[in-house]
Amino acid sequence: MYRFLCLLMASIVFGTAAGHCQTQAGTSTITFQSATYGDMRQLLAGEATTAAVTVKATLEFPEQVKDRYPTVIVVHTLAGYRDANEGYVAAELRKAGFATLTYDSFSARGTTGTALRGSPGYLTVGVADAYAALRLLSRDSRIDAAHIALIGFSYGAEVAHLAAFEAVRSALTPGPDRFAAHVSFYPGGTFGAVAEPGAYTGSPVLLLLGDKDDNLPLTKIERYLAYVRAAGAPAPIQTVIYPGAYHAWTVPDLTTVRFYPDLVSTKKCPLILLGPKRPALLIDGEAKPFDPTAFGTCLATAPGYSMGFDTAVRAQSIADTISFLQRSMRP
Repeated sequence: MYRFLCLLMASIVFGTAAGHCQTQAGTSTITFQSATYGDMRQLLAGEATTAAVTVKATLEFPEQVKDRYPTVIVVHTLAGYRDANEGYVAAELRKAGFATLTYDSFSARGTTGTALRGSPGYLTVGVADAYAALRLLSRDSRIDAAHIALIGFSYGAEVAHLAAFEAVRSALTPGPDRFAAHVSFYPGGTFGAVAEPGAYTGSPVLLLLGDKDDNLPLTKIERYLAYVRAAGAPAPIQTVIYPGAYHAWTVPDLTTVRFYPDLVSTKKCPLILLGPKRPALLIDGEAKPFDPTAFGTCLATAPGYSMGFDTAVRAQSIADTISFLQRSMRP
């Protein structure tokens, strides 16, 4: 009864269920300001952008009463935000005591992931929104600003990994703010960081991979991790590999494993290495000059990949994520 009265009074006085009552459980619709960059070069250079964007988001709190909540920002797939995928995982995170923030970067810009796919600014949209959301939450008295994590799926998984690069963080956040942890569910494996001290923010990264994911061969990740180790700058990355898991194993409407030939894939391409200087390509264990023509050619040689839902792997990967976040964000 107290919780009901508290939420009712908050909605009357403050116009939102978040309010300032002792209990913070509930749902708030909020907005934050972000930007759209033309390409990754513009973002890393810290160039001003005139393409301001207002992103509508949903901030939800668990039932447990706390003074401040550890929080997880959830970034969607190419298909945009869906209750059945991102919403489902967010609900499981709230059961474990985390507040969650969900939104749709594509719809905020009046477009879709399909329309943006392959464009130079494709992934900058997601990274810019993630850091804009981090800045907003860090100022919210209900949120534990030191314990805000970022997770994502496929497209969002690439965003979650990119956000762990210090070059990206420093370009988007002039202060010391950083994510406390990063989790990537079945990433595409397009970007890595140039192997040098301080290439990552230092926060732990968890890559959740399927051994049947033909969009990201496991050997590609293994070669990248070997490259950074050999350079004396190991990445703070942990991996979990799920036997028999295909790309998009958390998406319930993909009931039958099927190959999608029209999807863009970088599976045959070398990783693009980002850092404070010009981008490079990871070829034969070394950083080589970036060649956009060669990269475009490798994209064209092997389009498409398979996707398929797996109930057991979804449950296990969520459990692994919660365990990782609890360890990484322990007070």
